[in-house]
Amino acid sequence: MNEKAKEYWNKFWGSKEQPQQVTAEQFGYDTIIDELAKLIVEGKKTATCSAHTLYEIAKEPLPAVGKYTIILNSKNDPVAIIRTSEVQIIKMNEVSEELALAEGSPTYDYWWNAHKEIFAIELNEYGMEFSEHMLLVFEKFELIDIKAIKQQGGH
Repeated sequence: MNEKAKEYWNKFWGSKEQPQQVTAEQFGYDTIIDELAKLIVEGKKTATCSAHTLYEIAKEPLPAVGKYTIILNSKNDPVAIIRTSEVQIIKMNEVSEELALAEGSPTYDYWWNAHKEIFAIELNEYGMEFSEHMLLVFEKFELIDIKAIKQQGGH
């Protein structure tokens, strides 16, 4: 966690006891990081998903209910805090339209095509191929706080 994220986290909790399960991360890749952060802040993105096998490869634990995440923008500045409210392991071809739209996608088809492309690229890095039957880790989350942005210059 970078210093700006730590400062935001500590200021948010103040003198209250802080939860131990917290990470700071960006959602998405390259050009969509800021777009996804904006969708979270606007309350339009309330879920995210990842390929289950990538957790196994990285030997990382699966997300857990109650985990806090500080959402970072493309400049690694904190923009919001979310808390995981539900975790599901589900096959990609069993993702409902409701879950796909919870990720902030405008349509199910858009969600499917974007994730198929992303997962194919990620899996290819490990010599694996995309499958519509692959397991996904689907996280639903709630928006806990939005970082206030100080106006610079102003009128």
